Amino acid sequence: MKHPVDAHVGKRIRHRRWMVGMTQQQLADKVGIKFQQIQKYETGMNRVSASRLWDIADALGVQIAFFFEGIAGEDMPKTTQGDFMADKEALELVRSYYAIPEAQRRRLFDLARVLSDAA
Repeated sequence: MKHPVDAHVGKRIRHRRWMVGMTQQQLADKVGIKFQQIQKYETGMNRVSASRLWDIADALGVQIAFFFEGIAGEDMPKTTQGDFMADKEALELVRSYYAIPEAQRRRLFDLARVLSDAA
């Protein structure tokens, strides 16, 4: 039976991998394991050891804390964070946003803030 924290960490690995446009095979190659192991981590079927999580964080360009963001209480994921992370449209939007050059991205961000305040 998978633990909610293992499932949450796995989802965060999958979403970050997807955000940077990396395949399971590419991540596995960077970490030095088989892609099937990445699949097991992402589904929460296998727990990620501390040293492996360190390697995955390095390969995905994030701090280890990234994988635990959205955890509420001791071991239950927040539903609001989970809903956002499960929304493919929101993830595509974020991925597209970070593909825009920084100066233009800042202006787009300012525009989005103005539009959301007007709503």
